[in-house]
This record gives sequence, structure tokens and C-alpha cells, in this order.
Amino acid sequence: MLALAHHVESAIGRGLVASAADVAGQLGFTRARVTHLLDLLLLAPDIQEEVLFLEAVDGAEPLSERGLRAVAHAGTWKAQRERWREVKASF
Repeated sequence: MLALAHHVESAIGRGLVASAADVAGQLGFTRARVTHLLDLLLLAPDIQEEVLFLEAVDGAEPLSERGLRAVAHAGTWKAQRERWREVKASF
């Protein structure tokens, strides 16, 4: 989902779509869903890099998108990193 968020942001930035609302319509998502997706871009860059390189274990992702959004909403990048360390300890 993080990779998709980057793709959506890039498409908006390059003018391929006018807005997140347009993306929602094209993908069949609600605007709220696209907002949730784009919230992942609030993550500190180093956390984003770690997330992009996570591998599935026994076919299951080690972290839910909802859990990742909770990290993104932790506040400052320092607070995100503290929360991220806690989350990583769980998998």
C-alpha cells in the first residue's frame, strides 16, 4: 500500500490526475480510502524504506496497513520511530 501511495502521489504531482478524489474515482475507492493511503506518506523516510523492504512470512504480511497508519499518526518523526520500534518488536 505504501508503494501505491507513492504512485498516487506521483500521478497527482505530474498532473496525470487532478486530485485524490479523481484517483478514488478511477480506482473505485472512496475518497476516505485514498486519504488513508496517502497518510502512509507521513511516515519518516527511514521507516518508509524499512516497510518497503519487509517480506511476508508464511504468506502473511508482518504488519497491517492500519497498524502502519497508527505509526504515521504518532506525531513527529521521533515519535514515529519510537512507535515503529515497538511495532517491529511484535513481529
